[in-house]
Amino acid sequence: MTRRSVSWRLVTCLSSSPKLSLNVLCLVVTVFVLLQIWSFHITLQPILLPPSLLTYLNNHHQQQQPEVSHNDCLMEKLRESVTFLPLKDLRYSNKPLEGHTWFMSSLYDNQTKGEVQYQEFPSESSKGKLLCLKGFDKHDGSWNYYALAWPQALPVNASLKKGLTFVSYNHYDYGNMWHGLSAMVPFVAWSLRNQCERPQRWVLYHWGELRFNMGNWLNEIITATYSQEPEFVRFGDENTPVCFEKAVVMRHNEGGMSRERRIEVFDLIRCKARHYCNISSSETSRPRIGMTLLMRTGPRSFKNVSAVTNVFKRECKRVEGCELKVAYSNNLTFCEQVELMRNTDVLVSPHGAQLTNLVLMDRNSSVMEFYPKGWLKLAGVGQFVYQWGANWSGMKHEGAWRDPFGETCQFPDTDRRCMSVYKNGKIGYNETYFGDWARSVLGKFRVRNMEEVVERNHDGCRC
Repeated sequence: MTRRSVSWRLVTCLSSSPKLSLNVLCLVVTVFVLLQIWSFHITLQPILLPPSLLTYLNNHHQQQQPEVSHNDCLMEKLRESVTFLPLKDLRYSNKPLEGHTWFMSSLYDNQTKGEVQYQEFPSESSKGKLLCLKGFDKHDGSWNYYALAWPQALPVNASLKKGLTFVSYNHYDYGNMWHGLSAMVPFVAWSLRNQCERPQRWVLYHWGELRFNMGNWLNEIITATYSQEPEFVRFGDENTPVCFEKAVVMRHNEGGMSRERRIEVFDLIRCKARHYCNISSSETSRPRIGMTLLMRTGPRSFKNVSAVTNVFKRECKRVEGCELKVAYSNNLTFCEQVELMRNTDVLVSPHGAQLTNLVLMDRNSSVMEFYPKGWLKLAGVGQFVYQWGANWSGMKHEGAWRDPFGETCQFPDTDRRCMSVYKNGKIGYNETYFGDWARSVLGKFRVRNMEEVVERNHDGCRC
């Protein structure tokens, strides 16, 4: 059979069966389309780069592009997740000074036995997070806030303060010499343990409420100790957080510190104050025994100043080399007070803030304290702060005289309502007792001085 006859038979067959013709046509079209697709695919194959290199570049691009957007998204989520809590936690208002206290109550302090209790940010305990604060309320600490944030994800609208910031919580008063000094002591202790590091600024809180200044005496102490005047942070508005590159927080004052550590701090404060005021360390510029009557005016002052002065003047004259001075701290500049304490070995004074100056005397100097009627039963433990202060700064507290006479209270002496009567009472005198007491204290100091127990600060300051 010839090729022509086969073709003719095929055409005849197809023409005689329309259904078969349609099937064949569909088959031809399908094969044609597949050939076109294959041809198009072949023309798109890269001819300039090896397939392996092209595969690497495609994979690398796919891995890099999603990672950048993922990091941005993560940072944004961290920034939005920063949670601010009230600085003053009212749940602990019945025990504001215990444990974690009601100030920044969600955080705990770092503490080593005998050392200061503190918080530091960033640190291992904060997992590298910074401290952020916001709010400017001066009347209610529950309207001021704190939070921790990663350095790469600070809160929205936050500003960052560079350098070291000291954040102080004081349950009492920065204007009072003793209470203010008690709040500053732990910071000085921290600096002594950290290469004498100095703060660039301070944030002051009282019950979580902002304070923007401190008493003049305390301000001078800080200026002398750190060789720079303190700068206090002021917050712009309640919606603009301030974060700190490095922050140290104190909320227990000198609590937890050993006597050795406290003496170390007061040695530095004393030394820096004398250096700041250019007070000579020469022994020839001071009396052999200096006795100072540091007086008060108004509440808790002596009723008869001249009679009290005469008693101590008489006893001082009986001791060779003793020199008596009578002074009022409210009439003296800071440096005049420093110089006066530099020349004082026996400090005689009523209970009150002026006694804070005792920390500026040389170690092993003596303190004699006087109280009005009623304080022993009603004043609480706070009446002993200068006894503690003398011990912590290396002085000798020689006891106290409590006036048995004074204002009359309509209630029993043990009734706390009587404290409002006794608190600002004036102090009388007992010539016999004062004379015997002064003679005893001067005698003991003279012995210590002869035995060279009194420690003079001649060496340079540690910081």
